[in-house]
Amino acid sequence: MSTTPATPAPDADWWRQAAVYQIYPRSFADANGDGIGDLKGITSRVPYLKQLGIDAVWLSPFYPSALADGGYDVDDYRDVDPKLGTLEDFDEMSAALHEAGIRVIVDIVPNHTSDRHEWFKEALASPKGSAARERYIFRDGQGADGELPPNDWTSIFGGGAWERVTEPDGTPGQWYFHLFAMEQPDLNWDNPEVHEDFKKTLRFWSDRGVDGFRVDVAHGLKKDMDAAHDDLETIHRADLFSLGEHPLWDRDEVHSIYAGWREIFNEYTPPRTAVAEAWVHADRRAKYASPEGLGQAFNFDLLQADFDAGQYREIIATNLAEAAATGASSTWVFSNHDVVRHATRYGLPKGGGHIGVGQDGRDWLLRGGDPAEVDVELGLRRAKAATALMLALPGSAYLYQGEELGLQEVGEIPDSERQDPTFFRNPGIEVGRDGCRVPLPWEQEGTSFGFGSGGSHLPQPAWFGRYAASVQEADAGSTLAFYRRALALRHELQGAERLTWHESADDDVLHFERPGGWHVVANFGDAPVNLPEGDLLLVSAEAEEGKLPAGATAWIRSQG
Repeated sequence: MSTTPATPAPDADWWRQAAVYQIYPRSFADANGDGIGDLKGITSRVPYLKQLGIDAVWLSPFYPSALADGGYDVDDYRDVDPKLGTLEDFDEMSAALHEAGIRVIVDIVPNHTSDRHEWFKEALASPKGSAARERYIFRDGQGADGELPPNDWTSIFGGGAWERVTEPDGTPGQWYFHLFAMEQPDLNWDNPEVHEDFKKTLRFWSDRGVDGFRVDVAHGLKKDMDAAHDDLETIHRADLFSLGEHPLWDRDEVHSIYAGWREIFNEYTPPRTAVAEAWVHADRRAKYASPEGLGQAFNFDLLQADFDAGQYREIIATNLAEAAATGASSTWVFSNHDVVRHATRYGLPKGGGHIGVGQDGRDWLLRGGDPAEVDVELGLRRAKAATALMLALPGSAYLYQGEELGLQEVGEIPDSERQDPTFFRNPGIEVGRDGCRVPLPWEQEGTSFGFGSGGSHLPQPAWFGRYAASVQEADAGSTLAFYRRALALRHELQGAERLTWHESADDDVLHFERPGGWHVVANFGDAPVNLPEGDLLLVSAEAEEGKLPAGATAWIRSQG
């Protein structure tokens, strides 16, 4: 039976400047000791989340899944994986979070189902041309007997993007399309049944009190599968990405889907929110974030930037201008479940690629993820400076579990214990995303550092104990204490979504002001710099004789 837990006071605009904390449920907290995080584990940590000072949690998929892609291969969109709990556990967790004043955002995965979804099983048991197959993308193969795939397109995870099926009579048959793992068949969003089923899912979770949705691969739903696009040259033409004419990505038709979703969101009080994961050309991001669509779209620009004042300023100015023009709210993020943690990225030697999601982090992982190659102190120092700057910006701030502990990426995971499909499908090219998904350390000691009594599904390194939440709770100078202080102060910054730049004689310094006399100064250089007059409210690294040290950010409130 569905219940609707009490929610925080209605506020249609709560999301515009919210601090949202991403939870990867299988790696957050394990209540039953089976080595896998679960919903009851999240419920047990609600006091921690409340004290942290966040406004909402975003839950990565918790649905039934074979975990071919970390839960993004969904068997049933309207249930909970039995390994993680039950719908009743979800309601209990949601009620506890809402009671703590924390809203709930859930991941929705509309581009594909799992190959264990009842629809796909029905498609495999049905003949060519059947209504069941029309929910997915099936095509005949090439060659005399259809033994070759329809074209040479490749999967995002490596290898071919087509998989041949065995027909009900046991003979080799058609091929189905999968942009990601072969266990993730793409849905056909030209099929009305697909539209209606997802609308049912949106209402199912909204009726249970969910406040919003993070939309996975939001730019990939609509596809033009005409054989005229089969050549690889078409797929890789860069101009098609900026024009909305790419066969597979960011097609204009996708926005008709989200206009329909917006009608459903607006049935609720307050309206349900949504944020698009859309890796698209900067000029096209605003369409996803429009008030008639999802309302917000992830901005990954800072995540991909070097630790560089010029890059940061350009990115911030561009995104704030874009948000003002569209009526949306900016989003800011440095870490998530798909990228190397930013405390590690910022501690790697700069080697030609972006310190962000690009070459440096990946190359380090491919070399074995040796912690000795990371300047841990520098990386954490810069990560805290970057986060302090980000938390002072207008818009939503997205945090990833464990960054408040200053966690480093776990690079040294044995091949035999890796789980990410990108590792298995791209040997020697991709090492996978497991290093940022290792279960959190809650205690300094124990078989899983307090994650659960039965160990952890990914190996935790011995050095995790130094980062344990219990250790940092007792340390006023810890990274956890810094995050709590910053998030508490951030609530006082809520107001007009604008800032004013103050020019600096030093190109390595950014200085802006928020309404109310809040000044934010970030030093990207190598030498200390003077701070403006005022009350020092927050500093990411201890001030040196009244000066802001290198790689640090300060918040100052002007006097008078």
